[in-house]
Amino acid sequence: MYIKYLQLVNFRNYKQLSIELNKNINVFIGNNAQGKTNILESIYYCSIGKSFRTNKDKELIKWDGKESYIKAYISRKGLDKTIEIKVFKEGKKGININSIKVNKLSELMGIFNVVMFSPEDLKIIKESPIFRRKFLDMELCKLNKKYYFNLVQYNKVLSQRNIILKRWNKKNINMLGVYDHQLSKYGSIIIDLRNKYIKELNVKGKIIHKNITSGIEKIEFKYITSIKNLDEIEEGILDNLKKSRNNDIERGNTSTGPHRDDFNVYINGVDVRNFGSQGQQRTSVLTMKFASVEIIKDQIGEYPVLLLDDVLSELDKNRQEYILNSINKIQTLISCTGINNIKKYIENKAQLFEVNNGSIIKV
Repeated sequence: MYIKYLQLVNFRNYKQLSIELNKNINVFIGNNAQGKTNILESIYYCSIGKSFRTNKDKELIKWDGKESYIKAYISRKGLDKTIEIKVFKEGKKGININSIKVNKLSELMGIFNVVMFSPEDLKIIKESPIFRRKFLDMELCKLNKKYYFNLVQYNKVLSQRNIILKRWNKKNINMLGVYDHQLSKYGSIIIDLRNKYIKELNVKGKIIHKNITSGIEKIEFKYITSIKNLDEIEEGILDNLKKSRNNDIERGNTSTGPHRDDFNVYINGVDVRNFGSQGQQRTSVLTMKFASVEIIKDQIGEYPVLLLDDVLSELDKNRQEYILNSINKIQTLISCTGINNIKKYIENKAQLFEVNNGSIIKV
């Protein structure tokens, strides 16, 4: 899988842009705030219909534009796809795949797969569980429409249940029971698929991490949930909701379920978030991202596109070498301020682009 051609109109700081991309390595060089990350953002947006930088789509539109337009030509095992997305000032968007309008975001999922790696991804390890849940949700939504459907439905019911809790009236007791059963049904599928993904992450991640660290470190991922018996997840969620009902009414929100779950990362048995070094935390994220690449390859039969947003400068020589030696079969887009440290790895393989204030020149 690779991008042949990318066109942007009024996207971020790009008035007009049309570029052909190398099916191997593409390096975007330039000073900060020139538009390198914007290129990667537009490609990521074509994958899931969302930005990794903002929740407000209208921020993607150039300040003097009325709408933003992205067009990407994707090659997939000979079956080319054209993805077109328009973003309008009022926040709405229109998506076409091969000139056919897409009515639901779920129809875009899986058409074009990318894995993004940026300095912000350190939050997955270092910060609150919401970042780790988001990582799982994004990876699973790209691969599994069933997961996406159940996650959307779960969040809708959760929102409705929380409204009832905030405006509690004993007359709503029956409705609360209905929501409990719905949350249990959708939530059981979410937890089951997350747990299976963590198992895959362990299988792939242990090999990758061993290679990165020359066998010195062993990594392990553990899914953390309030469900004690993973063979009876639906019953477990329902039981927990009933037990926490009085507390939920008092607090005005739902205190148990997959929206509260987490996963831990261990290196040589030590919790990386609390006790790992900065280097170990970075290596853990690198392992997770490359494990995700391999999981996608196993499930769809081809590699996703890899986006590396200014991460090489954050890594030491060994980790840089691992990345650059691992992307021979993967279309990779790299943003950086210079290539002196990586030049010997990308010679004769890469297309270089110089980025300067919203304009791009092939080097």
